[in-house]
Order: sequence, then structure tokens, then C-alpha cells
Amino acid sequence: MRVAMISPTSPKKRSLMPSSKLRRSLRAHGHALSPLVHVGKAGVSPGVIKQIEQTLADHELVKLKVDTDSPHDRLAVAERLATLAGVNVVQIVGHAVLIYKRHPRQPRFEGAADKARAGKEPGKEGGKPRSAKRSPKRTGKRAAERRAR
Repeated sequence: MRVAMISPTSPKKRSLMPSSKLRRSLRAHGHALSPLVHVGKAGVSPGVIKQIEQTLADHELVKLKVDTDSPHDRLAVAERLATLAGVNVVQIVGHAVLIYKRHPRQPRFEGAADKARAGKEPGKEGGKPRSAKRSPKRTGKRAAERRAR
């Protein structure tokens, strides 16, 4: 018995970048970001696009918010932004859209910078294990009583 498959290119996923280790990392970094750009009642105007391009040049990873009074829904905004050169839509959650554009000279999330950042995180390979931390030795009257017991 054959079951009909749903088209893999749903409107939501059409503009998203392919799943990868990079996308997972970007989603993790984007969680703590505040929206830097708001798409309001003017929609995705040339001014908003110019602001998004400048913000992407400065930050590489940008969270933007599509307001409820915007004439376009979040999926249409994401599709429109995905058509910009080099821009990848990482995630769409609620009214927030997370977009990424690799910096041409100094990428923060790819290459050597990403590997260096991964080595600094405790508990990750290459970093200090968490169990290496020791608490300071207790001194004083109560500590002596505890040792005596």
C-alpha cells in the first residue's frame, strides 16, 4: 500500500537554510538575542532592507520581529529576506525571524573562530573538565569540629 507523501517544501521550510551543525549553532546563539530590526506597518520596504543589510554586516546573526500590524505575514517576510544575496533564514519562531549572513573577512560562526569558541566552553572537548574545579579548603571552628567527628 502506497501512502501519499506531503511535499517537503512547505511554505515555512522553503526559505530556511538546510539543517546542519552550523544551523544548530546559530539557533543556539540566536536564542539570547533581542530583535534588532522590526518590520512594521510599512512592511518590507527598501528602508527596512537597507537597515537589515547594515545590521547583518555589523552582527552576522540578526533577530528581527514582524509586528502584528505588518501587511506581510512572517513567512512572506522570511521568503523575501531569503532572496537577498547571501542571506540565510535560520529559524522562524512566532513573530521572530532569525537570519544569518556570513561576514566576508571575519566570520564569527564558521571556520577557526567557531572552533576556538568551542574549545573554550567548559565540558566540551578541548576545554577543562568541570570536575577540575575544587572548592576552597574550609577553615575555622566549625570546620575543625566537623573533621573531628
